[in-house]
Amino acid sequence: MEVLQWFVDLGASVMLPIIIFIFALLLGTKPKNAFYSGLTVGIGFVGLNLIIELLTTSLGPAAKSMVDHFGFDLHTIDVGWPAAAAISYGTALGSLAIPVGLGVNFLLLIVGLTKTLNVDIWNYWHCAFTGSLVFAMTNDFALGLFTIVVHVLVIFLLADLLASDIEGYFGFKRVTFPHAASAPSYFLAKPLDAVFDRIPGMNRIEASPETIQKRFGFLGDSTVIGTLLGLIIGVLAGYNVTDTLQLAIKTGAVLLLMPKMVALLMEGLNPISEAGSDLIKKRFPNRDLYIGMDSALSVGHPAVLSASLVMVPVTLVLAVMLPGNTVLPFGDLATIPFLVCLMVPVFRGNILRTVIAATIYIGVGLYIATWITPLFTDMAAAADFDMEDYTSISALVDGAVWTTGLFAGLGKLLNWYGIGIIGVLAFSGLVYVNKIRGGK
Repeated sequence: MEVLQWFVDLGASVMLPIIIFIFALLLGTKPKNAFYSGLTVGIGFVGLNLIIELLTTSLGPAAKSMVDHFGFDLHTIDVGWPAAAAISYGTALGSLAIPVGLGVNFLLLIVGLTKTLNVDIWNYWHCAFTGSLVFAMTNDFALGLFTIVVHVLVIFLLADLLASDIEGYFGFKRVTFPHAASAPSYFLAKPLDAVFDRIPGMNRIEASPETIQKRFGFLGDSTVIGTLLGLIIGVLAGYNVTDTLQLAIKTGAVLLLMPKMVALLMEGLNPISEAGSDLIKKRFPNRDLYIGMDSALSVGHPAVLSASLVMVPVTLVLAVMLPGNTVLPFGDLATIPFLVCLMVPVFRGNILRTVIAATIYIGVGLYIATWITPLFTDMAAAADFDMEDYTSISALVDGAVWTTGLFAGLGKLLNWYGIGIIGVLAFSGLVYVNKIRGGK
């Protein structure tokens, strides 16, 4: 267990290259190519994390200044996903999420109930998060562990369902995202897209990045949009001219640089995806295989970034306007792209539809994040997390995700029966998608 915890503590940028290297060798890739692929993916993640950190350190203080500037009182701080991941993995229960996730994945692959081979094992922390929440609520270790197992089933069901949309829109061949912070938004986007198609006027609005740029010229360019949004946020935060201009350039830089880091990630991943596909075709000619990766691969898309930056001020407005919300969006403002990225392929890049859907999604999510605040604070104490001067903490990732509300709500109301219901539904969904509907 100590060895596993040490491996987890290496972080995604070190864990993933090692895992990619090992999987590449197992898939028959030459050692030289396997090493280069793993190294390239690791470097891509480092670059991506640097860009996200740049956005976090820029937008977080601006958000707090904006709230202070207008005199709003939000006393629960959003500590961000790095803290949430550390808290989730920092408990005895949470540390079991990776071996549980690996075991469930291999079992599902063997019996043909998933097409996803997940190499993004560090992100099993999302399952550790819900398991630890249920444990904090019920003080039942076994139920917390069962919650992790069921959550793993849910993310593989989601990964199998959204794979075709990911390939169809983003162009990532044989790749899917069993990412528990991103995949749930897909479930909201699907029915909303059907609703939008039936609304007169809206069903004719084209709002893709390409359409916007064609209509507005250079003002429609995603980098320019990011710069303008940075200016607006700086003004609303009460910044002086220098700080406002610096924030504008930083947000513009994010929209320009992030796609380049994603391209680097894909450069490292493509050989692994191709090798995996070739191996499956040889060994299992009637089955397809998707490589499960971090949804970070999608956040560099112009439609994702543009919609996400619009959602930064929208999220802050929601936080101060929604009655009963206590959470101040802070640490996870820069990770809004991860919450909405899988809405984009459903809406075929339509930024207007994405923003409307994301507003509903995050609006409800703020109430979920507020509700779990006492539990999340207890989890932090159990993991010996340094809360600094904060007495109440939460996070948008994963606190504002509907699956968190589902697990915590049914776990509280129905205990084992509640989590069991989710498990039965997820397992039945996997059977339907991979057996009845067809596992190709």
